[in-house]
Amino acid sequence: MIKEKTAKESAAKRHITRVDVERMLILCASALVVALALKQDEIVKSSYESPPVNIPVTVAEAPALTPAETQATVVYYQDGEGYLVPVTRQVDKTDGIAKATLALMVSSSANDLAAARLGLKTTVPEGTAIDLDIAGQKARVDLSKEALNCSNAEQEYLMVASVAQTLCEFDSVDEVSFLFDGQKRSKLTYGTDVSGVFTGANLNLESVETMADAGSATVQLYFPSASGRMLVPVTRTVFSDADVTTAILELVKGPKADSGLTAPLPNDCGLIGVNMKDGVVTINFTKEFMDAAQGENGVQSLRAILFTAAQFPGVKQVKIAVEGQEYQPPQEAQSTFLNMDTDIMTYYPGVIEID
Repeated sequence: MIKEKTAKESAAKRHITRVDVERMLILCASALVVALALKQDEIVKSSYESPPVNIPVTVAEAPALTPAETQATVVYYQDGEGYLVPVTRQVDKTDGIAKATLALMVSSSANDLAAARLGLKTTVPEGTAIDLDIAGQKARVDLSKEALNCSNAEQEYLMVASVAQTLCEFDSVDEVSFLFDGQKRSKLTYGTDVSGVFTGANLNLESVETMADAGSATVQLYFPSASGRMLVPVTRTVFSDADVTTAILELVKGPKADSGLTAPLPNDCGLIGVNMKDGVVTINFTKEFMDAAQGENGVQSLRAILFTAAQFPGVKQVKIAVEGQEYQPPQEAQSTFLNMDTDIMTYYPGVIEID
């Protein structure tokens, strides 16, 4: 990077990279799909149906449509700038659902195509075999030698973090340890530390300008991606209680300027208050909130608020008010599933258009 470039130019470059990479992946995937369709003389069409739920939660639950055949599982992919993004997919029911989920993250023609259609990429090197053992809330993952073929330290970190995050989505897993080709390692080829255990904490951790002290905590926020196609979870360090009020305050502040993510609320939108009673959280905004709710990406803005608030223990329902008057989000914003794959592919079709 040339040192003379301004921060504004650098931020613009990151923004362009994210959108261009998503578009490139989607267009490549579209071309492959069309080629296969011509060869097989058929076109596979997808449809979107919003699940009828009232409370957004982040834990995968059994879908209402075909419960005897498939179930929801959360897969972590990487986007064009190195964020890990959770995507909810429906997979065939199996006793080894955790291992089957990890297999979707291994690079292959089919997995790469599925990820590219979402504007994302797989995280585990091609040919990697996975052995998994889960007992007592602990998962031990043995990745074959092909997992050592990462091209740099960032790819090593994304591989390890995505596997750990995916496994920690399951109620049966609290922590994850790694073996590589049957052996315990302290570090990988490019120096990634794999000696300890990993949890689902600190996903996409923001850097802090000052060193965190004993009085600091972290909250997880959800920001729309630059294209508006999905929500990206970000962990932010705060110097107050890690509760729903703090999280919403930080969400109103928006993402960091150089993050490439989108603010879910206008700069002039104020937070009047957050109240929780009997498991019901009510978030009261100023009237400027309606600019976001009625905007082009209004559904994702609403989902960012709902998912950010719903993650805290004891929260059973999230309500939004504007100047004290209750606001009813549209049904499509009240999703149980975070970043449903069919939602990403069909609810925002305009993103693949070329200007």
